Amino acid sequence: MLFRRFLNLTTKTPHLQTFRARHYFRNMSCPELIPPPTVRGMTVLDKGAFDKRISAPRLIVPRQLNFQQICSSVKKLLLKMECFKPVVSGEYKITLHPSAVKTWEDLKEIGLEDKGLTEENLVWEEMKLGYDNWRYDEILKAVLPEDKEALSAFSKVGHIVHLNLKEHLLPYKNLIGTVIKDKVVGCRAVVNKLVTIDNTYRNFQMELLCGEEDYQVSLKENGCIFEFDFSKVYWNSRLSTEHGRVVEMLKKGDVLLDVYAGVGPFSIPAAKKGYSVLANDLNPDSYKALVHNCAKNKVQGRITCFNKNGIDFIKEEIKQFIISKNQDDTFTGTIHITMNLPALAVEHLENYVGLLKDEQIELKHFPLVHVYCFAKGVEDNKLLARGLVEKNMGIPLGNNLKEIAFVRNVAPNKDMMRVSFYLTRQILCHNDIQLKRPTSETSHQDAKRKCNIATMGKRNIKNRNQQKQTAKKVKNVFAVNQSKKGNVKKAKEVTSKLKKINVQDKREKADKKFQDLHAHIVAKKPEKKPLPAKPASKKNKNQANTKQVEAGLDKMQM
Repeated sequence: MLFRRFLNLTTKTPHLQTFRARHYFRNMSCPELIPPPTVRGMTVLDKGAFDKRISAPRLIVPRQLNFQQICSSVKKLLLKMECFKPVVSGEYKITLHPSAVKTWEDLKEIGLEDKGLTEENLVWEEMKLGYDNWRYDEILKAVLPEDKEALSAFSKVGHIVHLNLKEHLLPYKNLIGTVIKDKVVGCRAVVNKLVTIDNTYRNFQMELLCGEEDYQVSLKENGCIFEFDFSKVYWNSRLSTEHGRVVEMLKKGDVLLDVYAGVGPFSIPAAKKGYSVLANDLNPDSYKALVHNCAKNKVQGRITCFNKNGIDFIKEEIKQFIISKNQDDTFTGTIHITMNLPALAVEHLENYVGLLKDEQIELKHFPLVHVYCFAKGVEDNKLLARGLVEKNMGIPLGNNLKEIAFVRNVAPNKDMMRVSFYLTRQILCHNDIQLKRPTSETSHQDAKRKCNIATMGKRNIKNRNQQKQTAKKVKNVFAVNQSKKGNVKKAKEVTSKLKKINVQDKREKADKKFQDLHAHIVAKKPEKKPLPAKPASKKNKNQANTKQVEAGLDKMQM
């Protein structure tokens, strides 16, 4: 049916089909509509410097014609700017975009002649443009340096606009604050973040650029009202979609345990839908705002609030809650645990390992954890997020992994991710002190172990070679001693000293001892008178003693 209607449009009214393919024209691509070039580099706002005059096309409609019908025909050709009305009904004037209309020929395709207009009804009139006619992004694009990155985005929390200016934009910070306060609807204050969020309570230092020093805000998200002091708590409006997505996961009978609840963006919408919630936050100001918002949204009967450290909340409240729900035969839902602290949450996962190892309980309900983290790098962000969870928990994820989801881009090569997985019996009841490493880390450890074994093998071969050389030296020493036939006493002395040499010593030390022993053996001594010849039996006995020493040396070599 739609295709048939399209054919009718293309066959019967070809000019109308061409017109429908047009898009709205961009003001900043039209030289007549951009701010004056003299405002480039301005650091103190001068609104008068933006004044300029242009010549724009206008349709003067005779009063006897159908003005509304003509307006509908040129709807996509209108000049649309801030604080400017292109259609003036009282004067029957319609201002058109200079890029869209250069001559009367540009209007023929929409059939204005059939509606009673002629070329005489199109005129060019002078009009004045000023600071009020451009949006904040158009003003900043004209003022800030062309060769550097401009202000890309900002967050609006209640009546406060929150900026995170880069260093090259700091000289223009006051101008930027003034422009945004003037142009953004509902803005009464503009602040700039001074440092990153790295403290215990997740708030940050801010600088007031323009407006009122009033940080108590009120806003609405996912059907709930939140009131808090923006300078003392953590809030990110860009997570609104993720807050709603997790709440939508809850089904009838489910419960939510919020480890880092903040002012309640997960907890309060869940409680408002009828789910039971345990919400915790360490920041006293966040806890105070959480309790206030529970009363504001009339859900205090379904939320139990805590002001504890996240680790203590896991080891105490979550542990007892899991035990009680597994002992409750009427409970049929799922226990959801949210951990929205991307910088530290994965490091606290180890507290779930062995959480119930000392409890005699039959597990029937396995909690579903939604943990948030930052994946930093150019690799697959899902693999990076999974690796962080496995590394910090010490147990690889398998069939218990439900989902790895992208949340938002924080910075170049830095994404916020959510890993949803079930706490299995292996995790909750783990009682081994040395936890099993994930696959990737195991392979790395195995490779390292193999490398160590290879190194030890090389050392053993080196030691065996050293021992062989030592034994060879021993035999050489003995050969010197053997040349002195009949000296049984000296043979015994050599054997005694050889046994005292430790071949396991360093090579240099062992060599020095062998050299000293060799010098002692070959040293010339005063000639003694020859002894009378001994019986043959004695000689054989000496030779036998010599052979015994040699056998002992062979044993040492082995």
